[in-house]
Amino acid sequence: MARTVREVMTKLVVVAPLDAGYTDLVRLMHDYRVSALPIVDGDGAIVGVVSEADLLRKGDPDLFEWHLIEGPHRRSERRKAAARTARDLMTEPPVVVAPTKTTAEAAHLMCERNLKHLPVVDDQGHVLGVVSRVDLLSVFLRGDDKIREDVLGLVRIAGADASAVDVEVIDGVVRFHGNIPMRSDRDRLLHRTRSVDGVVDVEAAGLDFIEDDTIQPVSPVPWVGF
Repeated sequence: MARTVREVMTKLVVVAPLDAGYTDLVRLMHDYRVSALPIVDGDGAIVGVVSEADLLRKGDPDLFEWHLIEGPHRRSERRKAAARTARDLMTEPPVVVAPTKTTAEAAHLMCERNLKHLPVVDDQGHVLGVVSRVDLLSVFLRGDDKIREDVLGLVRIAGADASAVDVEVIDGVVRFHGNIPMRSDRDRLLHRTRSVDGVVDVEAAGLDFIEDDTIQPVSPVPWVGF
């Protein structure tokens, strides 16, 4: 079934305090080979994130030039280029994810916000770990046998006789052969199968249904005499 962020996240995470200096942040990233640092307050709750992109603004001389007309984005960029501590460098509020979210939900958030990493936090905002794109892709390394076992469970939930539906999984591609009693159950089975961890694609051409329960019966038109 769907794996959670807790199962794939990296639990060893490097954080920095609000008053951490520019050089300290660079050193932490260099020493621990990370590209982003969660910034925490005195209670250990996350308040922002400093990324390599935030630090690299220091090396852009154009950002130190004042322009007569500046939009809010450039003003923010110029402020970060001149910043000395994490408090002024960080991006806030941080985009975070709960450990109970599925890997699919985390992947959607990461793509939507164009992020490479997501801090994983508890209800109090304390950092439990970090999940990366590589961590989320690890679900596709599941064996075909494990994927098939999950899909067979969905077949049983759909109310089909296990002997009436054959499931084949090769390199993450699921192929069905057989019959499902109702069309609506067939459609739900295919939809749920695509959400199983490790599934690359679903080939449904070989899966048919016996009865189409999605067609609404047409009521007879009452006869009106003249």
